[in-house]
Formats: sequence, structure tokens, C-alpha cells
Amino acid sequence: MLWGRRRVGKSRLLLEWLEGTDGIYFVADQSAAPLQRSYFATSVATRFPGFDAVTYPDWRSALDRLTAEARAGGWHGPLVIDEFPYLVASDASLPSVVQNWIDKPARESGLKVVLSGSSQRMMQGLVLDSTAPLYGRATESFRVDPLPAGHIAEALSLKSGPQMARAYAAWGGTPRYWELAEPFGADVEGAVDALVLDPLGPLHHEPDRLLLEETPSAATLRPLLDVVGSGAHRLSEIAGRLGQPATSLTRSISRLQELGLVRRETPFGLPERSSKRSLYAIDDPFIRMWARVVAPHRSLLATAPRAARLAIWERHRQSLESQTWEDLCRRSVPGLSTAFAGREWGPAQRHWRGNDPEFDVVAESLDGTRLLLGEAKWSATPATAEDLQTTYRRLVAKGVPGDVNVIGREIDYALFVPATTRHARRNADYTVITADDVMGALRE
Repeated sequence: MLWGRRRVGKSRLLLEWLEGTDGIYFVADQSAAPLQRSYFATSVATRFPGFDAVTYPDWRSALDRLTAEARAGGWHGPLVIDEFPYLVASDASLPSVVQNWIDKPARESGLKVVLSGSSQRMMQGLVLDSTAPLYGRATESFRVDPLPAGHIAEALSLKSGPQMARAYAAWGGTPRYWELAEPFGADVEGAVDALVLDPLGPLHHEPDRLLLEETPSAATLRPLLDVVGSGAHRLSEIAGRLGQPATSLTRSISRLQELGLVRRETPFGLPERSSKRSLYAIDDPFIRMWARVVAPHRSLLATAPRAARLAIWERHRQSLESQTWEDLCRRSVPGLSTAFAGREWGPAQRHWRGNDPEFDVVAESLDGTRLLLGEAKWSATPATAEDLQTTYRRLVAKGVPGDVNVIGREIDYALFVPATTRHARRNADYTVITADDVMGALRE
């Protein structure tokens, strides 16, 4: 059983896996149950001719017939049922029917069955909820996440780390967006205009579709997504902009987290469950770009010429790339042991507290003896030795995070920049990490 947000490539993964097998692939839609069974029969008929010559009154009869055909033909699958939540939405008894079928007929026949779906709440409920009929039946279950950032180079034929970071700031790790952007290569500006800013572009209404296609629909969460995307990060501020009490938003914001669209951040050193200083942010770079550039300007974009659309994009591009760059830098730290002469680090986080200086990157060495303090600085031009020295002095001047234990620990400093001029990286006081290093560490 596998699940994941839409556009991450679940169906493509399953179809690639089925290549060279004798399997059956069926993708459900949001039709009525009798029609869904008819479409299922048509898919099965590609392997068992005549299977679709019968009208099946319920799912039990269809699955029993499939079992009989499989036994007679010595067929063991795999049978892939994609978008399973659509079937459940039209027939709530289906999970119990499938449970009984898997427990006995399918198991005795040695059938391999895969259930997949984009409704993460429903799919996880089927697998993880101890009261659900299919709980404990899956021999394997996993979520398909967006692709690691480092692989965008292959998808878009990009040559350098800075190009990869810029492209990732627009598309994130969603394979479908990479596929659409592939003909544009390194021309992020042209791709964003044609695919997103242009009202006729295939991604102009993308977040609305993502929310609407959830089961059940998550379309009512759009205002919350807009508010977080516009820069409201504290729960009290989000509630204030929506004119609702903060206590009423808990369930909605949790669902956006389940969908992988919003993340909850806590400062380095605080327990993840701590709510005192938690912030919420858009987790997906593409959704972040859409919320900042498209959502507030929909009326203008509807009639604006290309130059005007790109002017809107240009006003926000630098801040979007900077924010994505910081995210990438933090995410890369555990994979940068080579850059730190073999020293290994745990996960990195931001750190903030009241009016104290903020730190872009804070991490602890795996042996607990060292603390990494880093500054992530995005620039369109390579950093010179003077630039690096200035950034280093500002980082040191911040001191150390006030509520992080530094007693007995050595402090390592790191400067994250897209690129440097020749020889600018050599310095004993700090480690310089470039976009090539970051994206190379993000290939797993």
C-alpha cells in the first residue's frame, strides 16, 4: 500500500514497476460504484478476456470472479488499484470487502495486490488506524514524497548548483512540475511565465485543484493556505487575519501539514511538540511561489501582458530564492560530512528567540561535542573573499543562541553561498558551502 500527495509520481512509479510483469493496472475515478466496477472489469479483461462481459452487482462478486480466473490461469498478479479512495468514497463497505478477500481468497491464491491513493488522510487511516478493516493487512506500506532536490539537475538538464537551486525554488520536488518545466531547461523565468503566471498555463490554478481533488475535498482550506503564504507565521497572527479564534484552526492546519503543504517549525533545541515559539510556513516551494506571486495578483494577471507578469515575478523572485536556499542549506547539513573534513552532523534547524539575533543554520555533531552555526546568504553573483569575511564577522557578532547549551562544545562556523570567486573558499576560521555542495548532498 502506498500513498502521497498528488503529482509526486505514484502512478508513474507503479506503471514503471509493472513494466515487464503480467500485472493489471486499474485507476479509479470519481464515478458511481456500478460504473467503477464496469471500468474495473474492462481493465481486468486486458488479462482475462471476457471478464467485462458480465455486470457485477457488487465488489465481492467482481473480486471472487477475479480469484477464480487467477487460480485457473495460475496468475499471481500483481493487481494494482490506483486512487483507491475514490472507490471507498462511493462504497463505504469496500474496505471490509477487500479485507475479507485479502485474508482468504487472495492470500490462498498467492495474489499480489497493491492499493494506492492520493487522499493521504484516507490511505493512512486504512493502514494505521487500528479500527480500520485493512489495518495490519499490508506487508509493505509507505508514503511517496517529493523527489530530493539534487535530482532536479537530471530532470531539467542543469549544469550548476546555483541553477539547480533557482529551479527548485520554483518547482520544488514534484515530478509533474519538473516534467512540465523540462523543455525550458535553465530558463526558470520563461517556464514560470508560461506554466504559472499565464492564466492559460497548466499550473495557474494548481493549488485549487490539489485541494479540490482531495477526498474529502480540502477546498475550504484555501484561505488558510493563502494567509500562511502571505507571511503570517504565528498561529495568533494567522487567526487574526482570518477573523477566527486560534483554537478553531488546529484541525485545519493539521490537515495542511498532512498534505505536505504547510510545516510547523520550532527553534533548534526546543522539543518538537513545544508550541510556545512555533511558526508555520509553506513547505512546498512551488506552493510558496504561487501564494506569493499568483494568489494576490489573480485579477492583474488575467489581463496583463507578459512583461507585466514577469515584473510581478521579479519583485518576489529574490526573496523566494533566498527562503528556498535557507531550507536547502539546513536540509543538506547531515549529508555534508565531506565538506566538514569527515565530521558528521545531525539535522539542522533555524533558531530564534524574541529580539535575539536569528541563526539560519544550527546543528549538533553526532558525538555531541560540537555546535554548527551557519549563515545562508543568497546572491546572484559569486561571493568574493571580502564578502565571505564580512558575512563571517556578522555571524560571529551574533554570539551563540541564548537557550542552547554550548558548555564544553566547540563552535564551528559555516557560510552557505551559491558560489564563490576563485580561491575565496580558503579560510581556517569557517567552512564555505556552495550550491554545488548543497545540491550534491541532497541526492538521497
